[in-house]
Amino acid sequence: MPTEKADTSAPRLTRKGQATRDRITSAAAALMFERGVAGTSLEDVQAAAEVSPSQIYHYFKDKRSLVKAVISAQTAQVVGAFGAAQPQFGRLDSMEALRAWRDFAVALERSLDYAGGCPIGTLGSQLAETDPDARKDVAAGFALWEKSVVDGLQAMRDRGELRSDADPKRLGLALLTALQGGLLLTQIRRDTWALEVTLDAMLDHVESFVVPV
Repeated sequence: MPTEKADTSAPRLTRKGQATRDRITSAAAALMFERGVAGTSLEDVQAAAEVSPSQIYHYFKDKRSLVKAVISAQTAQVVGAFGAAQPQFGRLDSMEALRAWRDFAVALERSLDYAGGCPIGTLGSQLAETDPDARKDVAAGFALWEKSVVDGLQAMRDRGELRSDADPKRLGLALLTALQGGLLLTQIRRDTWALEVTLDAMLDHVESFVVPV
């Protein structure tokens, strides 16, 4: 995923400064998730983060740079939650881990009362046609997420647990696409049935490549 490129000309933030910047980014992310990017003003963020206008502009030159920081933060959060670094998933390199990944997604949406959809997917749909740079950042975020799934499937094939004709890249992309479509319908329908059905269908397809023991 594209993290923000470091500006070597900018001074390194103090711990307090970084905490303030993170608080602003977190407040902006929550508001944009709830209201959308267009419906969130810098004044809204200022009030939610309990900072002054000068603090906003000290860390972010404009709303566009704040949106970029939000994309980076949301990507890190989503990939951290759904990626291969979670203890309950391991490396996403077994059917048990992939089924646990599916169950986590369903349980998370229920805990959120089915609202909001995917944080980075929602940002992407809002920005894709209006901000090419933001679209690229979101696309790179999805690529990182996709890689965490593909790497697990590749490990399964390398160990001989998936047949040689299994294509980890195609399967990983299909799994992520199924998840995104399921999350969108969960948001619209206010239930997880579509998410469960599409993930189960994809995982059954992946399992069809498993070599019998």
